[in-house]
Amino acid sequence: MTRPDRPAPTALQKLWKELLEPIAFAVVITQFVATLVGVDGVSMMPNLRNGERVFVPKYETWLHKAGVGEFKRGDILIFKPPREASAGISNLNKSAFGLWTYRPFLIKRLIGLPGDRISITGGEVTVNGTPLDSSWTTDYWQQQGCWDTQSDLANNATASVNYGVVQDRKEFTVPEGRYYVMGDNRTQNGSEDSRMIGPVERRDVAGRAAAVVWPIMRKANVTYDCSAGAVAEFNGDNVLNWRLLTPPAGFDALKTPVTP
Repeated sequence: MTRPDRPAPTALQKLWKELLEPIAFAVVITQFVATLVGVDGVSMMPNLRNGERVFVPKYETWLHKAGVGEFKRGDILIFKPPREASAGISNLNKSAFGLWTYRPFLIKRLIGLPGDRISITGGEVTVNGTPLDSSWTTDYWQQQGCWDTQSDLANNATASVNYGVVQDRKEFTVPEGRYYVMGDNRTQNGSEDSRMIGPVERRDVAGRAAAVVWPIMRKANVTYDCSAGAVAEFNGDNVLNWRLLTPPAGFDALKTPVTP
């Protein structure tokens, strides 16, 4: 009921209070505080599965862009691919109802920070001369029978194979203001990442996946069809899926680059 001493709200005031104000509040929260992001595809298998939703603290990203702190090797980042890659790779350049195009967000693991020297041989990654223990993911792919150790992507830090977006390099030094990322899916062509799209600019990073929040439960095991490049079956007990996404232990042994 409207108080007698207060004028009735105008149509514009009603529109703001009932529709625009909640939308504005939601935008502020998701852009500057925190948001949830859905995993689309199998490029982060076995650690993240298609359809899972992760919690992203957006305030971290803004602090890092302002020069406060830095993402860590082993973090899982949500980002837009480089513009050059989107121009050359069709599925990295999406259309919105045919009205405009945009770069869709990807989710990958941060392997190299600015200044890091990355090399890959036989599917094994080396950072600043120190081999990275990637057993958190390579053990799974070896068990499935499709760990890629032979292709150009498994033997180059960057490879022009498939799209020709980057040059063939046995070793790659990550430029200032950029990150080198890889998917946990180490099958042949299991992930479109810095090996074929180049490094990701800090300004294109939307945030860090800090935790899995949905679904609450998931099957303990998953088998992968190597020939189809897809999940074959989920099986085993139902286990709690709520978990923090901290960097695997293998990243602890990496050294920082020596500044000349």
